[in-house]
Amino acid sequence: MRTRRFGRTGWEVSELGVGMWGVAGWTGTDQVEADRALHLAAELGCTFFDTAWAYGDGASERILGGLVRANPDRILRTATKVPPRNRRWPPRRGDRIEDVFPPDHILEYAEHSRRNLGVETIDLLQFHVWEDDWADDPGWQRAVTRLVEEGAIAAVGVSVNRWEPWNVLRTLETGLVDSVQVIYNVFDQAPEDELFPACRELDVAVIARVPFDEGSLTGSLTADSSWPEGDWRNTYFVPENLAATVERVERLRPLAEGITMSELALRFVLANPDVTTVIPGMRSSRHVQANADAAAAGPLGPDVARELRAHRWDRVPTAWSQ
Repeated sequence: MRTRRFGRTGWEVSELGVGMWGVAGWTGTDQVEADRALHLAAELGCTFFDTAWAYGDGASERILGGLVRANPDRILRTATKVPPRNRRWPPRRGDRIEDVFPPDHILEYAEHSRRNLGVETIDLLQFHVWEDDWADDPGWQRAVTRLVEEGAIAAVGVSVNRWEPWNVLRTLETGLVDSVQVIYNVFDQAPEDELFPACRELDVAVIARVPFDEGSLTGSLTADSSWPEGDWRNTYFVPENLAATVERVERLRPLAEGITMSELALRFVLANPDVTTVIPGMRSSRHVQANADAAAAGPLGPDVARELRAHRWDRVPTAWSQ
């Protein structure tokens, strides 16, 4: 497993990380198999694990804590997120930071997460949503500075709202943010415009999430796809999104000659040197092994990479995009 430097923290983390929403927040999860998958990921060299208090109200954090304790001889980086106090994903323009991330709320949930993970120091504490208008607010700045000084956390991150990679640029200028988590994939290439150059200049790590566009870029969706009642994907892949997405995925299939669609999508993300680590959700050992093999295969050929550029799809947030 190749590693990359995690920005100015100086950590070396695996370029293939693990997103842990699915192990506690999706329907149809086989918990025994999900645990096997996590342990296999660690055995194969994955060292970056991303969770959040909101993934099962701390359940995913507790699962990660168990994984860390089961691997005392490995450095497994724990990354989690403070939920917005008003429980609104994403925030609305004009929301006040005192309603979303007041200082006492940040401190409280940092402690909740630290206990769930069973660690003395959380490696990376991220804000689960963000508005760049909050950049200069002294409340969150004092809270994270205190947490770092007390040793409760080692680094600070921001998870950027879907399709808003620009919505953190002023915040990066504060010098308090060590990483940005952003959606980046074959369709969503907009982070390359402003966010990646800013992170490069400021030595801020980039965590690429949703490399498979919530599953569409694996090539497994059809115009008739649906999920069990209560599964959030039913609210994301609404008819207007599902139909348009499946149509665009079909145009990509000829480029996956000799490899799977999933491998094509993952290797596209890893081909960008601005990406520090990519965090696909992996709930089965089969997916862990396939993604590890794809990462090991290295960059795509220049011709394929160039053709994938033409599949950029610039979208704006909607009521269903969450």
